[in-house]
Amino acid sequence: MVKEAYHANAYLSSIKNIKRGLKARTLVLNMLERRSADAKTVGSEAGIPYAVAMHHLKLLRSEAIVERKGDKPYVWMLTGLGQKRLVDSG
Repeated sequence: MVKEAYHANAYLSSIKNIKRGLKARTLVLNMLERRSADAKTVGSEAGIPYAVAMHHLKLLRSEAIVERKGDKPYVWMLTGLGQKRLVDSG
């Protein structure tokens, strides 16, 4: 049985972490690792609806993993807090 790999920061301490949420947050975090963007762009590039992207961005913001800057439309970016990814050096 293959175990799905989720982004380390997709696991939140304030909520129950279910597969759908972990998968959506992983998509959002992977997109934000490439570049900062507004929620509409995050959703479209991650392949999830805007409302789902906003929900998970707000959850991630509550744990200081992402932050928003500027005026509407806000630009979302990673804060650098949370777990760091381990990269295979071999």
